[in-house]
Amino acid sequence: MPGSIAPRLLDWFAGAARDLPWRRTTDPYAIWVSEVMLQQTQVRTVIGYWERWMAELPDLQSLANAPTDSVLKLWEGLGYYSRARNLQRAARQIVAEHQGVFPRDPDLILALPGIGRYTAGAIASSAFNLPTPILDGNVMRVLTRLGAIPGDPRQRETNARLWKEALELVVAAAALAPARIPPPGPPIRLAGPCSQLNQALMELGATVCKPSNPDCANCPVSSSCQAFALGSPEHFPQKAARPVVTPRILATVIWSHRRRWLLHRRSDDSVNGGFWEFPNIECGPVADPLSSLARWLGVGSDRLEPLGQIRHSITRYRFVQHLYCLTGDEVITPPGGEVRWVTRSELDSLPLTGAHRRLVARYLTS
Repeated sequence: MPGSIAPRLLDWFAGAARDLPWRRTTDPYAIWVSEVMLQQTQVRTVIGYWERWMAELPDLQSLANAPTDSVLKLWEGLGYYSRARNLQRAARQIVAEHQGVFPRDPDLILALPGIGRYTAGAIASSAFNLPTPILDGNVMRVLTRLGAIPGDPRQRETNARLWKEALELVVAAAALAPARIPPPGPPIRLAGPCSQLNQALMELGATVCKPSNPDCANCPVSSSCQAFALGSPEHFPQKAARPVVTPRILATVIWSHRRRWLLHRRSDDSVNGGFWEFPNIECGPVADPLSSLARWLGVGSDRLEPLGQIRHSITRYRFVQHLYCLTGDEVITPPGGEVRWVTRSELDSLPLTGAHRRLVARYLTS
């Protein structure tokens, strides 16, 4: 019942919206950056990154002109680094094809590098008040519970149904006047009711209709929620089984010479492309990391001093990084790739992958 649900969501958002910095503007560039940062990242983490980014790169032109290392450095720690590279690629495309003006047409937004259907809908509605639907994890949860919709929401048929319902809601909102944010409420700027409706759906999923222990007593649409009526909101959405966790073993060398350290730059077409890290290789599940690293470097195992391990995870992968210090005066260049000897201060200024930044903090602080 989009006609009855939409006004309740608008009224609720007017009083419950969190004061987030990207909600204080209708600038499509600022909204775009926030939406990309919020993918796979919690709001409290993104706030600081977004504010630093906007201070350094306040508009499309500055992003398009920035050195790639500077862009990656601002993104360091957020992960999924292809997002940062795509932001810059898209900015350069907007400068080249749209005279530096962010396009209003949702199809043109969708054609930009790194922008999918959700992000295009979020930008078009939040910046331009267009009736474009959005469907992220929070919205999926709200909609599947409202309709008690069975099945994996990412499966094609179920996903298409959810997109259709999201569209019906935002179209219903388009005919309504936006609810006023009452003083002394937060200084939120709204492009119109389409913006308010989509942000209300996201806000509801983030703060009320949570994955576990949903606050149904304070939900503005609980009276229309079929999952609530069934007494089983946490049974929705019905997701597919989690993928099997895969262990991966790395061997990494910390190599210093005359108070400089050797770094290797990841190729642009690889995971974390463009970032710097200490030279490393991936070992097989039964290989000895020390022997594998020594063979790769062409040195004796006795020249590699064990330092410890760093563990981290990316999606379904669980990495164990074995760390070694290379001793001796002979300088050897590791095989393949772009390498560079850097000072301690350059280690701080260059973009490093998260695991290698932790390595610097743990072993190179003195």
